[in-house]
Amino acid sequence: MLQSESDLELSHILIEWYNENKRNLPWRNTNNPYAIWISEVILQQTRVIQGLDYFNRFIGRFPDVASLAAASEDEVLKYWQGLGYYSRARNLRMAAQDIMNRFGGTFPDAYQDILSLKGIGEYTAAAIASFSWNKPFPVVDGNVFRVLSRLYGMNVPIDTTDGKKQFSHLAGLIMDKSQAGLHNQAIMEFGALQCVPQNPDCLKCPLIHKCVANATNKIELLPVKQGKTKTRNRFFYYLYVTCKGKTWLHRREEKDIWTGLYEFPLIETERAMDFTELQQTKGFRRLFNDAGKLDISIGMEDVKHVLSHQIIYATFYKIEIERETDALRNFSILSCEEIEKYAVPRLIHIYLEKLGRNL
Repeated sequence: MLQSESDLELSHILIEWYNENKRNLPWRNTNNPYAIWISEVILQQTRVIQGLDYFNRFIGRFPDVASLAAASEDEVLKYWQGLGYYSRARNLRMAAQDIMNRFGGTFPDAYQDILSLKGIGEYTAAAIASFSWNKPFPVVDGNVFRVLSRLYGMNVPIDTTDGKKQFSHLAGLIMDKSQAGLHNQAIMEFGALQCVPQNPDCLKCPLIHKCVANATNKIELLPVKQGKTKTRNRFFYYLYVTCKGKTWLHRREEKDIWTGLYEFPLIETERAMDFTELQQTKGFRRLFNDAGKLDISIGMEDVKHVLSHQIIYATFYKIEIERETDALRNFSILSCEEIEKYAVPRLIHIYLEKLGRNL
């Protein structure tokens, strides 16, 4: 389908709206592909208000490809702590190393080269290419799906192969290719600020007379998703074990959530348990066999932590022991004050914050 004057008019309306309403954000005041890349990865699952602090902190420590490539995985994960989806931080580091090796430390400007980097998909590659070099690759994120589905009244599910193909075609069709980067910024910001998921202010929308969903009273029904992924429940019992100012941590290595992060000794069960039941598990008996007297206090109980496809119910116990056991020798031993140097899951970070000076 050829691009029409009406298609271009949509782009121009969006750009005009953007110039009047856009937020002043640091990654918009640069065409540096590295900074744009970092911002896009951070914002994939994080709101702008929260992501801004993380962006400034991360860029402050790793200002360019070379510094990120040279950093240890532990340090990168520590600076990523709290954002979740830690595989993205590991991918950033590996991609930076790839840029150093394959492209001499210079961020590639060809779309296919950008797409070849670890962890970069079509959306992120399009964002980098268009924002940095004005290349005409349309971005299609959650905001763009919402704007286009309402504008055209599209019922095709956005989480299907056919849906993604159709929306990508539409996104390219209405793009003013001479202003590709500006257009992409505009439609994303429009979805974030104007065409919001719930109760958008349609009377103030510059596209109200072109919007099929508004005309057919389907604003709240679009976009359509095929269905939610089934979630599973997991029950975590973290044991903050201390002895004479020392504690023990373990680095998660298995292919599971939070790979590469550090945590306290953990007992995972198939159902919720009280402490009396927990003491009878093989894991608990193995950890504390020959530990001497146990001084036990509960820190947080049944904390619900929602991830994309699973829900963690976590309980924390602080246990002071008389002596180290054989099982604990499989963990890293450190002083209690050193915990803050390690990258830990958000759940453990919350627990440590609650402990405060009692750490």
